[in-house]
Amino acid sequence: MKYPTMFSPIQIGTVTVPNRFVVPPMGNNFANTDGTMSDRSAAYYEARAKGGFGLITIESTVVYAEAKGGPRKPCLFTDDTVDSFKKVVDRCHAYGAKVNIQLQHAGPEGNSKLTGYPLKAASAMASHCGGEIPVAMPTEEVYKLIECYGDAAARAQRAGVDMVEVHCAHGYLVSTFISARTNKRTDEFGGCFENRMRLPRLIIENIRRKTGGSLPILCRINARDEGEGGLTVQDAAVIAAYLEQECGVDALNVSRSIHLHDEFMWAPNNTHAGFNADLVTEIKKAVSIPVITVGRYTEPQYAELLVKQGRADLVAFGRQSIADPELPNKARTGHLETLTPCIACLLGCVPNMLAGRPITCAMNPTVGREAEIVPAQVKKKVLVIGGGPGGMYAAWMCARRGHSVTLLEKGSELGGHFLVASYPPAKGEIAPAIRSLIVRCREAGVDIRLNTEATAELVQEIAPDAAIVATGSTPLILPIPGLAECGYVNAEDMLTGKQTVGKRVLIVGGGMVGAEAAEHLAERGHECDIVEMKHVVGEDIMPEPRKYIMASLEHHKVGQFTDAKVSRFYTDGVAYTSTVDGSEGELRGYDSIVLAMGYRSNNPLEEQLKPLVPQVIVIGEARQAPGNSMIATGDALNAALAI
Repeated sequence: MKYPTMFSPIQIGTVTVPNRFVVPPMGNNFANTDGTMSDRSAAYYEARAKGGFGLITIESTVVYAEAKGGPRKPCLFTDDTVDSFKKVVDRCHAYGAKVNIQLQHAGPEGNSKLTGYPLKAASAMASHCGGEIPVAMPTEEVYKLIECYGDAAARAQRAGVDMVEVHCAHGYLVSTFISARTNKRTDEFGGCFENRMRLPRLIIENIRRKTGGSLPILCRINARDEGEGGLTVQDAAVIAAYLEQECGVDALNVSRSIHLHDEFMWAPNNTHAGFNADLVTEIKKAVSIPVITVGRYTEPQYAELLVKQGRADLVAFGRQSIADPELPNKARTGHLETLTPCIACLLGCVPNMLAGRPITCAMNPTVGREAEIVPAQVKKKVLVIGGGPGGMYAAWMCARRGHSVTLLEKGSELGGHFLVASYPPAKGEIAPAIRSLIVRCREAGVDIRLNTEATAELVQEIAPDAAIVATGSTPLILPIPGLAECGYVNAEDMLTGKQTVGKRVLIVGGGMVGAEAAEHLAERGHECDIVEMKHVVGEDIMPEPRKYIMASLEHHKVGQFTDAKVSRFYTDGVAYTSTVDGSEGELRGYDSIVLAMGYRSNNPLEEQLKPLVPQVIVIGEARQAPGNSMIATGDALNAALAI
C-alpha cells in the first residue's frame, strides 16, 4: 500500500482513529439559524467520512449564547440542538470515521449586532482597524463561561462524539487570555504564564469532570501569532507542554496566526503546501501526545513524509477536503490523477464563510449540495460547447448523472482561460485541476472532440436534447485611438508563449491579469510598468494573495501608474488622462505593450441553437463577463442539474 503511515491507526486518548487523514474545523454556514445542524451539514460531513477521512472535526461550535459569531454557527449552549448533532455524528460513524467537535467563544471576533451583547475578550482591545472594542470579561463571567464549556462538551458527548476540542487559537476568546499581547488583566487570569493559562486549564478540568473523564480532549493552538508582541513558536512549545503535562489534554491541533494575518490561516496559492511544517516540528519536540498539523496540504506525499519522520502525527487537509472529499480513498486506490486539487483561489470558501453565507468551491460546487447529486430521471443526449472549466465540469456532471455527453472544443487543447491562468507565478495547481477534469470526463464516457467548431450542421447531426453553451469570453479591445496600429500583445498570448515581448514592457490594465502578467515578466528580468484607470492595482484580487503579488511587484520595481485612463496608444507607449484632476501625461519608450484590459462575453451560438435544441443553457463568462472559475463551475452544476 502507498502511504502506509498515513493509513495506519493512531490512539487519541481512549479513541482509536483509523487513519491520519483529518478534516479540520472550517466554518461552512450550513447550520440552521437556530444553531441546529441542518441536512446540508449532515450531507457535507458524511461525504468526507465516506471519502475515507479518519477524523472529522465539526466546525467551531458556540458554547455561550452571548458569543455567536455568525448567523449560521452550530450551537451547543442548549439541549435543543443535541439531536441534530447526533444525526451528523451517526452518519459519519457509519463509514468508520471518528468525530471531533471544536468548542469556541469567538471573543473579539464575534458579532454583537447578531447577539445583541457586547463583544468580550481578556482585555478591551479591538482585533482590527475599525473593529468594535470588546469589553474585558468580568472575572465572575469568566467562571460562568468555564461552566458553559463543560456543559457544551457534555451535550456533545450525548450526541455521540468521540472527542472535543477547545479552540485556543486565532485571536478568539481563549487565545486573548493566553497571549500577553492581548491579556492586560490584573486578576487571577492575567500576569504570569500560569495565570494566562488558567482559563484553558479550568475549561479542560470542567470538561473532564462533566464528561466522566473518558472523553478525549484536544486543544487547537497557534504555532505563532504573527502579530507584534504575540506568541512565538517558542511560546507555543511551552504552551503545548503545559497543556499536556498540567492539563492532561490528549492531542493538539496546531494552526497559525491571528486574523490580522489571515494569509497564514487560509494560505493563498502563493504559499506552498506544508508551510507550517517546521513550526509544528518544534511543537512536536515538546510533547508526547499526538499532534495534528494543518497548512495547505493538498496531496498525501508530503503528509506521509512528515508523519513517517515523526514531525507530526496526523495531517489536516482543510480546503483540500472541501475541493475533494474523496482524497483518502483516491490515495488508497491510486486514483490521484482524478483528485480535484484545491487551487487556493479563496473565491468560494473564505468570503462566503466571513459573510455568513454557505460556502462553495470553485473546483467543487457540490459542497453543501451533496444530496442534490442524484441520477437523472430521464437520460438525455447533451451537447456541451466549450472546453473551459465550466464546460468540462458541466460535461462531467451530466455524464455522472447518466446522460450521454458530447463536448466540442474549437481549439486544440482543453482548459480555456483557466489554462492561461495557470501560467503566472503561484498558479501551479490550476494545470492539475484541468488535467483532473479531463480524466474524469473521459472516465465518465464524455465524447471529447477537439479542433471542432459547433456549426449548425454538426449540431443537427448530433441532435442533442439539451445544449450547454460555455464559450467563455474574448479579450476586451476598446476603440482607443492608435490601438490597432501600436502592435500590442494580448496578456494571454504573452503568458502562453504565443507572442514574445521586449525588455521594457508597459502593461495596460492593472487588474488581476495585468498584475500577474507584470509579475510573470518582471520575475524573468523584464522592466515593467502598469498603467491602470482605477485607484489601485489588483483591486479584483482576493486580499490574501494580493499581499504577496503587491510585495512581488514592489520587489521587482514594477512601476504603477494609477488613476490614469489611457487616451491614445503609440508604438512605444500611451497617453493618458488623470481620473483625479484631468491632467494629461505620457508613458513612452517601451519595447512592447501588453494589453490586459479585461474580457467580454463570447456568446455567438445561443440564438442559433434555440431553433435546433429543445433546451439551451448559457453558463460562465458566455453568460456574463468578467467572471471567474467559481462562477463557471457553479453555473455548470446548476445547468447539469437542470437537465
